[in-house]
Amino acid sequence: MRDMLESKLKRFEELERMMLDPEIQTVSTKIAAVAREHGSIARMANKYRRFKKLNTQLTELKVMADSHDPEEREMAEAEIETLREEREEIWDELLVLTLGGDDAHRARCQLEIRAGTGGDEAALFARNLYDMYKRHAENRGWKIELIDANPTELGGFKEIILAIEGEGAFRELQYESGGHRVQRVPETEAKGRVHTSAATVAVMAEPEDVEVNLTPDDYRLDKFNASGPGGQHVNKTESAVRLTHHETGIVVQCQDEKSQHKNLAKALRVLKTRIYERKVLEEQEKRSSERKTLIGSGDRSQRIRTYNFPENRVSDHRINLTIYKLDQILAGDMQVLTDSLIDHDRQSLREAMGGLE
Repeated sequence: MRDMLESKLKRFEELERMMLDPEIQTVSTKIAAVAREHGSIARMANKYRRFKKLNTQLTELKVMADSHDPEEREMAEAEIETLREEREEIWDELLVLTLGGDDAHRARCQLEIRAGTGGDEAALFARNLYDMYKRHAENRGWKIELIDANPTELGGFKEIILAIEGEGAFRELQYESGGHRVQRVPETEAKGRVHTSAATVAVMAEPEDVEVNLTPDDYRLDKFNASGPGGQHVNKTESAVRLTHHETGIVVQCQDEKSQHKNLAKALRVLKTRIYERKVLEEQEKRSSERKTLIGSGDRSQRIRTYNFPENRVSDHRINLTIYKLDQILAGDMQVLTDSLIDHDRQSLREAMGGLE
């Protein structure tokens, strides 16, 4: 963690210099990219800079505390206690800011929801999850953009992809990756029996353009007519696009926009994000003893949560948390879940790293 913080601070200081570079200032696209990256790591870098300064001050005060002068020694010991408390508080905040590893600072991420087992009921549950995340993002003041959706005739989603941008977006939403299970009586169930359906969620950090460089030679572009739920025809022009990445075999498609140009731009964003995610996973496998987060692996096959409608209950299986406020959580009041997961991760990380000197 210290190595990662040192790296972020070094990059932050480099970005500070770049923002003052006249050559970069004259190119709007460059200065915008630099400013965005600078802003995304500013909080973490400034806190770590203060943390290092406190360490230096404490070292100097410890020397004063060994002084033969009683008055100087008493003053140093009093100040040591105050600075230690501040350092402890900043360290706790840094633990939270670094949850998520190298991508903890990302302000942009993509959230994908896919209906699992359960047919139409699973698709309707995927819609419930979409509404929940949308309202939560609005509560947090994050920007939400619909990338692509595959709706059903009953109003559900077979698949939906969102781009979310805002302070702490990836750091908080990363905990949503995995399998989500719902237990309820479907509207189509005449006998009132409880059914179990599922959906999967994947949250991936969205890289900057310079981190994943793609040229038209790197993928195959297929164009086709967009279609609506149940095969309903939407338009007669080839506005929908499908991209197949030659190296990885990753396939993405986008048909939400009426413009082929806009669909291509969105598809490229999704493709870059999935390529970046694959690289991250490969790096994690090389360092198998380390994990991006302490809770769960982000594996979509791992069941992380159950939503029980008859009991108005949500259970997060990773930290044995049960909350009887399902209606409020689905309405977007997810903070109690997020805070509990972050706090558990922070405490686990603190124990693993040991205390400060």
